[in-house]
Amino acid sequence: MTAITISVRRARSEDAADLSTVFDATWREAYQGILPAIALERMIGRRGPRWWLATIGRGRPLVVLDVGDKVVGYVSYGRCRDRSLPADGEIDELYLAPEYQGLGFGKRLFKAVRNDLDDRGAKRVAVWCLADNERACDFYRHMGGRMIAETNERFGGSSLTKSCFLFR
Repeated sequence: MTAITISVRRARSEDAADLSTVFDATWREAYQGILPAIALERMIGRRGPRWWLATIGRGRPLVVLDVGDKVVGYVSYGRCRDRSLPADGEIDELYLAPEYQGLGFGKRLFKAVRNDLDDRGAKRVAVWCLADNERACDFYRHMGGRMIAETNERFGGSSLTKSCFLFR
């Protein structure tokens, strides 16, 4: 019998290539048909291993989900960057490789990060996501988030609505 280890841990510099691979797969799956194709390709092209290596060294918390020593997801988070929101903390990005979605790993990552933010004194947490990304919006509602704001952001000449969910 083989045991598979599943862990949530801080990202390390040797994770940069895996993070790039996860980003590529998740963004193609989540945003194809939502973001203009050229904008999507440009964003994916910018987030290569060197970008991730720099991000790991910046100091904003970044954790990965390891399944059997393979990085299959990540979360970037920290203090809330938008002072107009009634939030102390913010989850910037939460992504899982498509083949690991729907298995409870997103919930596990989300709870681990919420616990860390809570330990850092961030009791109210904001998460932004594209309104057209129904799966993400449904996930955040299911996790107890309440939509508190909307704004528009430009992607490759298209204006898309972003929704902000607040967790207490």
